[in-house]
Amino acid sequence: MSFLTDRKRAVGMGASHVGTHHHWSMTVSSVGLLILVPLFVFTFGPMLGAPHAEVAAFFARPFPAIVAALTFVVGFMHFKNGVQVAIEDYTSGMTRKILIIAMICLSYGAAATGVFAVARLAL
Repeated sequence: MSFLTDRKRAVGMGASHVGTHHHWSMTVSSVGLLILVPLFVFTFGPMLGAPHAEVAAFFARPFPAIVAALTFVVGFMHFKNGVQVAIEDYTSGMTRKILIIAMICLSYGAAATGVFAVARLAL
């Protein structure tokens, strides 16, 4: 027998019991992207249209390679979380589960492909 009131049991428990964590992770990744995207644009931008050898030499340095890889990883994880919220809001049942699994696989696959491409250029 519990002596907690209904309100006390419900405090901190959203509809899915993880809303605060999800919101916080979206906020942290947004701040990370706020820093990473301009860095990525200013490091990647000068290389547009350059020959392959020059681009490979540029990304062989640690700073541009790390910035590009972090931008891919943080960007696709932010995308995954945002799309998951949209799917949860507008779908239900088995469709929801299938779409969430597909978006998670797509996001991790795209992030891995981006990191692999940067590693291939850098090494």
